[in-house]
Amino acid sequence: MMSERPVDEPQRDLVSLVRAAARQDQFLDVVSAEEARARFESRLDLSPLAAETVSLADALTRVLARDVVAPVDAPPFDRSNVDGFALRAADTIGANQASPKILRLNAEVIACGDNPALEVAPGSATTVATGGVIPRGADAVVMVEQTELIGEGEPRVELTRAAAPGQFISYAGSDIARGETLLRRGVRIGSREIGMLAACGLSHVDVVRRPKVAVLSTGDELVALGHELKPAGIYDSNGAILAAAIAEAGGVALPMGAIPDDAPALDKAVRAALAQSDMVVLSAGTSKGAGDVSHAVVSKLGAPGVLVHGVALKPGKPLCLAVVGRTPVAVLPGFPTSAIFTFHAFIAPVIRALAGLPPEAARTMEARVPVRVASELGRKEFVLVSLIDTESGPVAFPTGKGSGSVTSFSQADGFIEIDALATSLDAGSAAQVTLIGSAAKAPDLVIMGSHDVALDVVVGALAKRGFSARTLAVGSLGGVAAASRGECDIAPVHLIDPVSGAYNKHLVTPALSLVRGWQRMQGVVFREGDARFEGKSAVEAITAASADASALMVNRNAGAGTRVLIDTLLKGARPPGYANQPKSHNAVAAAIAQGRADWGIAIEPVAKLYGLGFLPVAPEHYDFLVAESRRGRPAVRAFLDVLRDEPTRAGILALGMAPADV
Repeated sequence: MMSERPVDEPQRDLVSLVRAAARQDQFLDVVSAEEARARFESRLDLSPLAAETVSLADALTRVLARDVVAPVDAPPFDRSNVDGFALRAADTIGANQASPKILRLNAEVIACGDNPALEVAPGSATTVATGGVIPRGADAVVMVEQTELIGEGEPRVELTRAAAPGQFISYAGSDIARGETLLRRGVRIGSREIGMLAACGLSHVDVVRRPKVAVLSTGDELVALGHELKPAGIYDSNGAILAAAIAEAGGVALPMGAIPDDAPALDKAVRAALAQSDMVVLSAGTSKGAGDVSHAVVSKLGAPGVLVHGVALKPGKPLCLAVVGRTPVAVLPGFPTSAIFTFHAFIAPVIRALAGLPPEAARTMEARVPVRVASELGRKEFVLVSLIDTESGPVAFPTGKGSGSVTSFSQADGFIEIDALATSLDAGSAAQVTLIGSAAKAPDLVIMGSHDVALDVVVGALAKRGFSARTLAVGSLGGVAAASRGECDIAPVHLIDPVSGAYNKHLVTPALSLVRGWQRMQGVVFREGDARFEGKSAVEAITAASADASALMVNRNAGAGTRVLIDTLLKGARPPGYANQPKSHNAVAAAIAQGRADWGIAIEPVAKLYGLGFLPVAPEHYDFLVAESRRGRPAVRAFLDVLRDEPTRAGILALGMAPADV
């Protein structure tokens, strides 16, 4: 019988190590991916982090923490879109090759930055550069290419083509209207949003603070990048991969380096990471083999502790998810493929939520274009579109404010392409939409029609309930048409029936019902101190101004509800300035405040916003047509609900509107 050989101390330590490595510590329990995500996120506050103020130069890719209200109009004045001549459209009626119109040129050339000094009187025109201010009296611009200069005698120009009122003019506030919600909280700032903020002169903006995510790699084998590999060593690629992925997801990576497989050292490093970050991500050390100590260290950091250790995924089974206090902690598998897979599935959504970002989106889709889109022959054209979900499939609605607009890209989900050999894209055509940015999902609610500042209050309340909304300002008549075609859920309208004098009731059909919104007082707007209007009633002022050749009015565009009211008040009269037809209350007020017109009809809140005098005419009803086929949709029900909420009504009232009785 052989005697037992003695075991020395070093050999005893080695035996213990082998036995420890051979012992397999089982996962807590292997759960489905859905269960793992539910356990993890149920212990987290996924609200966006607090706001911080950054310069516009540092705002790119950041997320707005608060709504941004436009402090100015863009453009701030009526401006020319081309190099040419500002004139009165009425002076060009009948102009053709056989019978040209000849206008004398005023002794003024309006370049960018020049403030016009002369009024464009009947029979005259003023030379204006692209971007120049439209002078008083002018209501259209003709391109210099469409004219001939008469070389003899006083400066004159010959026209062979008639001009339409508003031709080649961008009206004040036609792109951005002072007081409107320019960008809504939660929007990720790209170059197009930077352009919008810069157009309003904003140098700083409040954004959601980006979550700080500490990154630790674990393993005795890890070698820092740039150093020579040791025997059995590997480079710490996971640390670099995860730091980049964190930045892509909207976070700020805090690289903490590689930590050896030593429990005390790792415990110290993780506690230091917890003290300076919003989230901690480790890689490796979460499996069952020798040296895997990360999950054990994390389990001792504090309550609620480890929530998941083992997920039914391939790759990714060893994933460990924990929460320490209020800080999420994740231990990802060590293999790079498994690490990045589980990061995108479980960690990136949390980072994006804390950063205020939406989920990832698809890139392309097919949609129907509901209206004819004209195109210039010989040029390939890209048309910006907003995506609308309808019963017959997705619709790509063209969004165009003109080439000078800085908001078109912001309001677009993508673009369609029209071939250079085509003169148009027919209504109803199917088109491939190339998505912009993260656009992919249609909004929960589509609102098309007349815009009002108070509508932002309703849409903001809707957003708090988790519903996204898209508002397209196409005018009351445009909203009626879109609702009738089933291309929107809600159509804001304010159209008076010339026969009955009632607002909006005549628009009701079996397919469209009417929901009352609020009243806004309309009246005569003028510069305070103008004796032609001060102390008069609205009717007296309109009568006197209509007969005064020196009192220049500013009208509204055909199709607007206010235009119907104006024509009713004028009773067939066409006072000076009648052909000047901007498309918003803001543009009317801007023209008067800047002296390019003397009076017009607009709503009282806008008059106050511009510091103008106001003579009330009558309350206008701003109501909503609801497509009956869409009334049962959750977002539509939510819209009708928030419309009657007391906080919403209080917000509408604060803007000078009178909410309808419940």
